Amino acid sequence: MTTCPTLRREMLPDPVDLRLEDDALDFPRAKQAADHRARKLCADPMLLAWFDQAAGQYSPNIVCCREDLPSWLVYGLSRGGDLIIDINAEAFIFVYRRG
Repeated sequence: MTTCPTLRREMLPDPVDLRLEDDALDFPRAKQAADHRARKLCADPMLLAWFDQAAGQYSPNIVCCREDLPSWLVYGLSRGGDLIIDINAEAFIFVYRRG
């Protein structure tokens, strides 16, 4: 098993930055904002993967198999993820496939 690398900005291909000034920002609020932005950018976005830095959680929660990218990001990109919403400088990342 390979240890998953820590996410770095340069790992994200062409992310869409979203800054949210919300002291109570949590995963549900971040997801809602990301979904809203994704729907503005494409007709029918499908969420493939996500990352919550503060909670140390991500989905899908699969074993890492590469040394250069986190497993959840590999999963999203390899399944057609072509829209990445980056909230508050990698606090939350959402990977969508444009519909």
